[in-house]
Amino acid sequence: MVCYNHTVSANKHNVARSLTAPQHVWFHMARALLDIRVLQREYLLAITRALTAELDLHDLLRLILQAAVQLVSGRAGMIVLSEPSRESLRVAAVYGIPPHLVDHFAPLMEGLPYREGHEHEVIPELSRRLSEIAHKADLGLTKVLRLPMISGRDVIGLIYLFQSGNYVFVEDAANLLQSFAEQAAIAVRNARLYQQTQTEKQRLNAILEQSADGVMILNAALRITVFNKALSEMTGWLASEAIGRQHDEVIRWQTLRTGSDLAQALADDWPLPGAAHLYVEGEFARPHNAYYQPVQDRINLGITYAPLMDVNGRMTDIIANVRDLTRYREEEALQKTFISVVSHELKTPVSIIKGYASTLRRQDAHWSPEILHESLAVIEEEADNLTGLIDNLLEASRLQAGTFSLEIHEEVNLEKIAAETTRKFNAQSSKHQFKLAFPPDYPTINGDERRLRQVLNNLVSNAIKYSPDGGTITLRGEAHTDHIMLSVTDEGIGIPKHEQHRIFQKFSRLDNALSRKTEGTGLGLYLTKAIIEAHHGRIWFSNNPDGHGTTFTFSLPRH
Repeated sequence: MVCYNHTVSANKHNVARSLTAPQHVWFHMARALLDIRVLQREYLLAITRALTAELDLHDLLRLILQAAVQLVSGRAGMIVLSEPSRESLRVAAVYGIPPHLVDHFAPLMEGLPYREGHEHEVIPELSRRLSEIAHKADLGLTKVLRLPMISGRDVIGLIYLFQSGNYVFVEDAANLLQSFAEQAAIAVRNARLYQQTQTEKQRLNAILEQSADGVMILNAALRITVFNKALSEMTGWLASEAIGRQHDEVIRWQTLRTGSDLAQALADDWPLPGAAHLYVEGEFARPHNAYYQPVQDRINLGITYAPLMDVNGRMTDIIANVRDLTRYREEEALQKTFISVVSHELKTPVSIIKGYASTLRRQDAHWSPEILHESLAVIEEEADNLTGLIDNLLEASRLQAGTFSLEIHEEVNLEKIAAETTRKFNAQSSKHQFKLAFPPDYPTINGDERRLRQVLNNLVSNAIKYSPDGGTITLRGEAHTDHIMLSVTDEGIGIPKHEQHRIFQKFSRLDNALSRKTEGTGLGLYLTKAIIEAHHGRIWFSNNPDGHGTTFTFSLPRH
């Protein structure tokens, strides 16, 4: 309540004693009105300070409601807000009403919409409903006043004020309290705008954070302000470590595929008015730290920098979209390798076939039956090699097109297929010994026998190619309750760690002198993995514990 200076109050009392009776009445009425206006002003000042201090909406509405109730000597009050999405009203703040009785006031919010200029028409019905509520809830409320909270042309809520006993709202109570209703409307509007802003910010942050592409935002000083999850996974930098650092501290290029990087472009006056985005691509070295141990030390990144300009044409931020191009560049390199390898692989059997055929066609020579038979056998073998190469290319094409299929047969005996495969290769290699290790109860399975034979051919052929000094190649089988396993172990050169991630990729071959001398298209393991997975199995590999050779293992379901 308002506090007055003691001397001022004494002077007012002295003045009052010197007045006549009619003057005395008017004096006290004027003084009461002045007190109310002063009180109203002080309440509004307190509410305005609360608005500028950005208090919680619920607390602010309760402050407004409490001031409005006290200003009219009311007993209780309630503020309800409209919910546009639900086309309903909800209680946002109460004063003087016990929490467990709030639901009793729901009838006051139903079926009595506010219409400007017609509020006097609904007061009798509001009073009748209040009487029923007060009786049920055992509250001594007798009078109700309803004030609209208007924002623009929309009624965003209502303030209900209740009195008890013989108190009666003065005629201009609505006008007196209109400022409180306006303040409440401003509070709700600001809160909703703030909530919309926060919701939109959270949505944009979620989009940036969950984006599959890396996103980085730099301020005008080139310090990182945003660093999303995808970019952390690409680069190995934690967002908490990257944010606040200079761009060049985090993005360190080993080599560039483009003409310049961001620093060079800025030195050359990028961005010019209307300039296109800046694209930088190169090889990036991932850091080693306590949080991140990369599989690949280096990756290829492509970064598109987009400047954000203010109305004066000054750059305020740079938005960088980052993509990991490592696989794309590897695929590009593999495609080039594939064209080279396939050209060589196709050329070799074709040249041999043509050479033998040209020799046999010579009219000045008379070939013995043995030479004819031997020459035709070579032509047939090279034709088979050529057919196998073409079949592999077609299989890879079917996989790419999604038309790869199996012909399932019952009772496929992998142990038998393994024995036949080793017999075939034993006749072709004098440096290698073959060993079969299968348990007596090794079961048959359902599968595509031709393709599973292709799997074993590919694995054993690889084992021979990459163990040029010979050694033992072991085919081992294991039977389990719901699946069987088969492994092929050699004693060769093994697979370097930096090559392991791409061993099952198409057109992939080990990058060493041995592989460059060894025939092959790099499709064998790619097709092998596809065949195993089409059988709902899986395949993996590991270098042998003694450091010599590799073991490829696949498992297939028994049923």
